[in-house]
Amino acid sequence: MILNYKEKGWQIIAQRSHGLLSAQICARWKTADRPMRWVDTLVATAEHDDVFNELETGPLVNPNGGPIDFKMNKFDEHLSHLLINRAEMKGSFIALLVSRHIAFTHGDEPKAKNFLSSLQKKEKAWLKSAHVNKAEVARAYELLEFCDALSLIICQEIVPPEGRRVEIGRGPSGKTYELFMQNDSLVISPWPFEIDEFDVDYECRSLNKLIFANDEAFRSAFEKAEVVQISLKFKNLH
Repeated sequence: MILNYKEKGWQIIAQRSHGLLSAQICARWKTADRPMRWVDTLVATAEHDDVFNELETGPLVNPNGGPIDFKMNKFDEHLSHLLINRAEMKGSFIALLVSRHIAFTHGDEPKAKNFLSSLQKKEKAWLKSAHVNKAEVARAYELLEFCDALSLIICQEIVPPEGRRVEIGRGPSGKTYELFMQNDSLVISPWPFEIDEFDVDYECRSLNKLIFANDEAFRSAFEKAEVVQISLKFKNLH
């Protein structure tokens, strides 16, 4: 889960909601610049965090009673197996993208070494069954990674004020993209989307409490919290 500290407690965005926002961004990408396996890429972008269901996994709170932000999560072999197995059953190209995402997020963790090695051994078979090459997979994953990064910037509320810019990263074109706010709209430079203006949204929950006795107390508060939809506009300033 993604946590934002507020005056009265926590604002919480589920990782699956963040994944859906990533897909909303991806869906507006310029048609001419889309990867070959477009629908597969869009599905992988939407589902890259689907195994992380806040109410099913744990621990949910740390020893001090505070909820655990996604940045504190370490490699979990069981969840990674679930994630890649679900991706593989949907399609080999999706498995290739999800495999790359696991390597991207956990590549520096010693505990992930053997699991990542096993994924590399499967790559050749996935490439063959998907009828693609590594360059095509790399280009599609660069788009997934870009949309993931942009969604996280939005969900973590780290868009700078007063028109200041933050770097998002490189997209599949190799260009470096920047994000800034102007007149209550999000602007990306250079503009990578098919249309000049569109809306996106994501859901969050607010908990008016900072500390929880245990996972069950947090889970109960999370389930009772009102779901609020946050809408944002992207706009091309030309």
